[in-house]
Amino acid sequence: MTGLGDVALLAAAGVLAGVVGTAGGITSLISYPALLAAGLPALAANVANIVAIVACWPGSALASQPELRGKGPWLRRWVPLSALGGAAGSALLLSTPSDVFARVVPFLVAAGSLALLAQPRLAVRHERRGSPDAVLPLGLTALSVYNGYFGAGSGVMILALLLVTAEPRLPAANALKNMLLGAGALVSAAGFAVFGPVDWAAVAPLAVGLFAGSTLGPRVTRRLPAGLLRWLVALIGLGLAVRLWVAPGS
Repeated sequence: MTGLGDVALLAAAGVLAGVVGTAGGITSLISYPALLAAGLPALAANVANIVAIVACWPGSALASQPELRGKGPWLRRWVPLSALGGAAGSALLLSTPSDVFARVVPFLVAAGSLALLAQPRLAVRHERRGSPDAVLPLGLTALSVYNGYFGAGSGVMILALLLVTAEPRLPAANALKNMLLGAGALVSAAGFAVFGPVDWAAVAPLAVGLFAGSTLGPRVTRRLPAGLLRWLVALIGLGLAVRLWVAPGS
């Protein structure tokens, strides 16, 4: 980072990323490139991004009170699993090369985006036939580990998983997704703060912007038609998948 211009860039990017991410999209699509533009190398930008995203948790919780009402028992069951997965992913990031998943990630993001588009049909099928009880815990564990390791597109994938297995209403599923991602990010951030180098000068303005944006994102989800929002999020996810396939690890 070189000065006030970078601080302003990260704060503004944080607001936009917070809105997009907590409305159902992909926070890192905006925040991660902004950190690279501010001069951080790839690994440092990835760490700073995961740490800063913690700020979305309280903001989205405040804005999602209607959707989270009555969801306490569900969250108490699944938030610890998401947190443990995030911790495992962070440990992998600190101990393995950051490009291990580079060739696989685009296909995971694309699959999550396509599942989001197919969610109405998948939900009907789930209601008629049911799905194995292991789908949600296994899927959430894998995606939480990935979220702690790299994270790009994990929100779309978790949203698709929840829509099919736990909550068919998009605003409510999005609110639950934000809580799960927040728990994983908090544990990951704590691990990075203790064991890994964190560029706090970059984290601070980005986190401020993310908090502000995260108080708006759930309200956007509440007001937009579910079909339109599903297509917007899926198209953003597919765009990210193409970008990651063309330039893996960037």
